[in-house]
Parts: sequence; C-alpha cells; structure tokens
Amino acid sequence: MNSNNLDKRYVWHPYTQMKLWNASDNITIQSGSGFNFIDSDKRSYLDGISNMWCNVWGHDRTEILDSMKNQLDTLPHSSLFGLINEPSAKLAKRLVTIAKGMSRVFYTDNGSTAIEVALKIATQYWNNKGRPQKKKFICLKNGYHGDTIGCMSVGYVDGYFSPYKSILLKTVKVDSPTIRHEKFGPQSIEQYVNRIENILKRMSSKISGFVMESGAQIAGGVNIYPERFQKEISDLCKKYDILLILDEIATGFGRLGNMVEYTAQRSEPDIVCFAKALTGGYFPLAVTLTTSKIFDQFLGEYWNKRQLFHGHTFAGHPVGCTAALTNLDLYEKFNLIKKIRFNSRSLDKLLTKFSEFEICYDIRNKGLLCGIELRKQNKPIKTIDNMPIGHYIAKESLKNGVYLRTLGNIISIIPPLAISEEDLSKIVDTEYQVVEKIQKKIQLMK
Repeated sequence: MNSNNLDKRYVWHPYTQMKLWNASDNITIQSGSGFNFIDSDKRSYLDGISNMWCNVWGHDRTEILDSMKNQLDTLPHSSLFGLINEPSAKLAKRLVTIAKGMSRVFYTDNGSTAIEVALKIATQYWNNKGRPQKKKFICLKNGYHGDTIGCMSVGYVDGYFSPYKSILLKTVKVDSPTIRHEKFGPQSIEQYVNRIENILKRMSSKISGFVMESGAQIAGGVNIYPERFQKEISDLCKKYDILLILDEIATGFGRLGNMVEYTAQRSEPDIVCFAKALTGGYFPLAVTLTTSKIFDQFLGEYWNKRQLFHGHTFAGHPVGCTAALTNLDLYEKFNLIKKIRFNSRSLDKLLTKFSEFEICYDIRNKGLLCGIELRKQNKPIKTIDNMPIGHYIAKESLKNGVYLRTLGNIISIIPPLAISEEDLSKIVDTEYQVVEKIQKKIQLMK
C-alpha cells in the first residue's frame, strides 16, 4: 500500500471530516525546501499558513538543523524531574530577558499544555494566598487557546467545541472589539471596556484570572484588537486584583510585527504563554512564564504542599531548547522583526485589490496575519460547488501551488515569518484568483 492508501486506512486527521477526506485525492508530502512542501510527484506548494502558524525560516535552515543534530549526538533527552540540562537553563534566561516583567519559565510541549499550566498556576496561586474562592476565569468570546478541556473552557468557539460543552468549566465570557476595514468607519472601545469593568466590579472576589490572546484572536476569526483595548484590560486586572493571563502562542515572536506583543500593547501580564514560532517550527516546545509575584507564592515547606503539581515527560527537552536558542540567535542576526514589518507594509498594499470583490465583506490584517472574510448579501458563504467553502478554497489553492487552510468563510493568510516579498506576493495573488473564481460562481447562481 502507498502512503495515501495507508493514511486512509489508519490515520485520523485533526479538524477533518474523514468521510470527505477518504473520498478525496490527497497529497503526500515527501520533503520541504525553502518555504515549499514537495509532494510525492515532485510538485511544489508554497506554505501560506506557516505549517499551522509555527514556521519561521522554511524547512532547511541549516543553523537550526545542525544545532539539533549536535544536541542529539550529545544528549537526546534529559528529564527536568530532579535534574538540570544546560539548554533549558540557558533558554529560560534568554526568554526572561526578552519578556519584560517575567521571572520564571515552566516548560511544556505545546500551546494547549502551556495554557493548562497557566490555569493551574492561577488557581493554585489564590489557594496558596488563602483565597480559594477566586477560581473563576473570565475570557473573550471567540478566543481560542487550544483543544484540551481547560483550554476549550476559556477559549470556546462554538463551531469547534459544542459537542464538548457539557464537560467544560464554567467561565465568564465577554465581547471584544476588532479592527474593521475603513469602510465601517471609526470604532469605540469604551462600550466594551465599560461592560467588562461592570462585570469585574461585581465578580472580582470570585475571579482568578482574565485569559486572552495577546494582540489578536486568530482561530476565532482573525479579530485584531483596536489600539488601547488590551492595555485597558490590563489596567482593569490590576485595579480589581485579577491575574492577567496572555496567550502569545500564535501572536508572539513577530507574527503581529513585534517580538513580544504584550510590550507593544503596553499591557502587564502576570502569566504569559509562548510556543509555535519559539523553535522556528522545528520542534514541539512551549513555555509558561510568570512574574516573581506569582512564583513566590509557591515557595514554602515541602509538607505544606505549595509546590506546583504539574509536569511533562519531555519538559525542557534539550533538543527543543537548543532549536529555540538557535532560532532566537537568527532573529537577532537577520533583524527579523524589521523584515516582518517591511513585509507587513507590502501585505497592506497587496490586499487592497480584494476590495473590488463584492463578496469580500471585510479585510483584517496586522503584521503577517490576514483574514479575508467572504460573505454574500451579508451572510457568511458556506458552500461552493456543493462542498464546504474552506474545503473548496484549500483545494483550489493547492491546484495553484499554495498550501492554505481557512477559518470557514475567512481566508487566513499566515505566511512563514521570514518569507520573501516575492513568495508573499504569490500567496496573495493565488488567493485573489481563488476569490475571483468564487465571485464569478456566485454571480452565475443569481
């Protein structure tokens, strides 16, 4: 059996209707070169979503690969349970230097687990302080923080998680603003902030933490916060003695044009999570950082049980930490944030032509994050040619040599952070052609 047949017989794919998948002619990726995937027929596909939002340098950055190989030859893995390894210690220092206000680093292996740790830290923090009644979390509607139970509870997207609603934690969910195309006119954040403050006034004695993505919501619809919104939330958390837990798993390390997004947002988290681009996309690694104020509440005599009861087999994996250290060296060596900001301005210009399409209801972008929302008569477009809109766009993009996944009717362009201007143009041009094709099909249906 070839890989395609083996896959259909044995593999269960994430976020995939397997009946549809098994009826399709799917692509087997054999290798990667630059920012491209190469399939078993030697066809090339430019990566339009950073290999699920994590890839920075493409697939063959020799500095990272060589450092990982050297670490494998030296020490493939060493547990952090009762032992130290050098790469994890060095990376922790590096991250605390980058992340202003943070003091300690807790290692996990993916974004969901980093958030779960943050929720446990926040809960136990208040327990250790003798305030166990502060155990509820407040979060933004349409936020997304991962697929485990705690993550789904604070990042509930109904379209994804409604089957699991009965087993989720009860949280307080509030509305948040998003930037819109200039055709929608000026926005005010005050109404959102005032509503949130009213809730905090009433419930602060029971609320442990405020959980939100930093700078923008991605999976919930590419919702980018207007200026000052995140700072206002940060200020309210300080005012009402609530921990601010920021998720920079997808939005940190340059995605929105800033190395650390919360610094650019002038917000002051108590806990912050990073993953995805941390290793350049070369190794599964995640971190949960806290301030000294948080960490100090876990100190005490052994039998007092103040320590954090959480751990992962591969926490602080030396190969992953080595990849991250090399990745961060490359950020500095090539001044990647400057390049991202340059490409961000290029993306702004490239996106203007989408406004000519009637079905392009809104275009939201910041840094190297973009969402193009498709609607017909103000209703989300759900199907084209009797197939889900997302499936159709992905299929048409692959035909034209671009790998892309949508968020339903929202085309999300999330390219590798070090992508060239030429490759960025190709991704945008390809999606322009796909939207043009959809527009023509819809016109024919009238």
